[in-house]
Amino acid sequence: MYSANHWGGPFEIQVDSSTEDEQSRYVDLDRAVLQRQELDTTEQGWLLRPRDAEKKSKYVDLGCILCKWETLRWVIWSALIGFVVVGIPVIVSKTLPKHREPISPPDNYTVALHMALKFFDAQKSGRLPKNNDVLWRGNSGLEDGIGFTELKGGLVGGYYDSGNNIKFHFPMAFSMTLLSWSVIEYSHKYKAIGEYDHIRDIIKWGTDYLLLTFNSSATTINKIYSQVGAAQKGSTSSDDEYCWQRPEDMNYARPVQTSTSAPDLGSEVASALAAASIVFNDNTAYSKRLMNAARTVYKFARESGQQTPYSQGNQFIEPFYNSTGYWDEFMWGAAWMYYATGNYSYLSFATDSSLAKNAGSTIQKPDSSVFSWDNKLLGAELLLSRIRIYLDLGFPYEEMLRAYHNTTERSMCSFLHDFHVFNWTKGGLIQLNHGQPQPLQYAANAAYLASLYADYLNTSNIPGWYCGPYFMNSSTLYGFAASQVDYILGNNPKKISYMVGYGENYPTQVHHRGASIPHDGAAYTCTAGWKWRDKKSSNPNVITGAMVGGPDRFDGFSDVRNNKIYTEPTLAGNAGLVAALVSLTSSGGDHIDKNTIFSSVQRLDSYPPPLPVWKP
Repeated sequence: MYSANHWGGPFEIQVDSSTEDEQSRYVDLDRAVLQRQELDTTEQGWLLRPRDAEKKSKYVDLGCILCKWETLRWVIWSALIGFVVVGIPVIVSKTLPKHREPISPPDNYTVALHMALKFFDAQKSGRLPKNNDVLWRGNSGLEDGIGFTELKGGLVGGYYDSGNNIKFHFPMAFSMTLLSWSVIEYSHKYKAIGEYDHIRDIIKWGTDYLLLTFNSSATTINKIYSQVGAAQKGSTSSDDEYCWQRPEDMNYARPVQTSTSAPDLGSEVASALAAASIVFNDNTAYSKRLMNAARTVYKFARESGQQTPYSQGNQFIEPFYNSTGYWDEFMWGAAWMYYATGNYSYLSFATDSSLAKNAGSTIQKPDSSVFSWDNKLLGAELLLSRIRIYLDLGFPYEEMLRAYHNTTERSMCSFLHDFHVFNWTKGGLIQLNHGQPQPLQYAANAAYLASLYADYLNTSNIPGWYCGPYFMNSSTLYGFAASQVDYILGNNPKKISYMVGYGENYPTQVHHRGASIPHDGAAYTCTAGWKWRDKKSSNPNVITGAMVGGPDRFDGFSDVRNNKIYTEPTLAGNAGLVAALVSLTSSGGDHIDKNTIFSSVQRLDSYPPPLPVWKP
């Protein structure tokens, strides 16, 4: 047990064996004594410690409990430490300005879009709303249609079409349809840039007026009002061609045109009301009113006796907005009626092979691809292709929907420069109207449809499509759309923006009565306004957002008020530009709203029975 000396040196103790037991006995006694002495020393240390050095447990009376001071101190210190570690950082984070991710500045398309929408505010007729911010415009056309006893309140409201003071209902309805379509697909973008309420107000101003153009509360009608105001080429009497007056000062007759056969106009009005009913689906009463009225006017378009275009033989319409057919409007209207009502009878009509043949969908010619106020064919085909892309309806619709889809893709191919289907200016503008005046509206419409179809492909995870043996990526369509809109906004040989107010160089002598006459409190007569028409200076009022007619086929342009083929804006032209701009802007994301347009469409529970098996 004691094999080592812990104090150093070896053990050299000699023990006598005779006395070993005795010594061991004493050693045991001595060890016990030593242990007792050590214990006594320890106890003595405790007992002899000074009284003032003894730590007493102190207590604190907290009223309801008696707490040791050490415990209370520990709690206080813990709370202080917790406050320093947790509380102070929280207070600092709350008081200091919050860090926000920097908001990306709007792209050029968003800036242009804000402006393009203002044009519609400048074109309003009737009693203007209190929030009107076009200060050089006022109430006008308050006597329109007052002489018709069946019209309560007349035909007050709507939009003037262009630089004159006529309300052409055919292009007005098309403009509302196109704007509604853009809202249905890109409502999130309008919301992101703060224009959602504005664009809805613009559409409602138009649809409220279109509801006045026929008996919208009836289920059957036999006529529709097609125009307010009149002009004749080379007129020498007071009308909207001869007179140069602000809308607020008109004091000449404004005749109303009536059509008892209007398959094209009736179908377009139905399209506008049906599309708007989807836009306003959050307003149940108004949406239902629009839908019911659309049913009535589409029924009139389809069933009216002699089927002739609304403009045929009318000297006040034909020279300005002559309709070259109505089968395309039938297809366009049927597609919108199907989306708005969910009624498959409209889709059955839209996919009828006879309708496709009469509309020219089966005939491969370049003009079929030119979407405009007169030709709705490509727009209708794209709308119907949308059904095939996102829904699987199968028999009996699939065959015609596939045909429309194929035709749509061929039309997209025709827009691309490499295939030389259409001529192009050296500056890069596609000549969809074969070099005729006012080419920009056609280019803007094509840009919208191309960009929209590219979005359809991308949201369906389809990388592209075929143009013959060539596979084309969807980005090619974005490139085409951007090139045309960029041309309009200033990327052209003239380095001029064809939209008023955008950029540093834009037309200043716009062919527009209201913009060219000073808003100075004076009412200029029919002929007194001529001096402002012929004046070689900038308009006193800037009609912000107006897209003018545009250049000729050589990229040439003349900023002269009297030459309206260059400098006159139109309602339908600006509608196409707005749609193209919202499709291209990056604000709000780069996708479409796939579902809203299908909100009224019901799933087919049972399909029509298949055709019997053919037997030889």
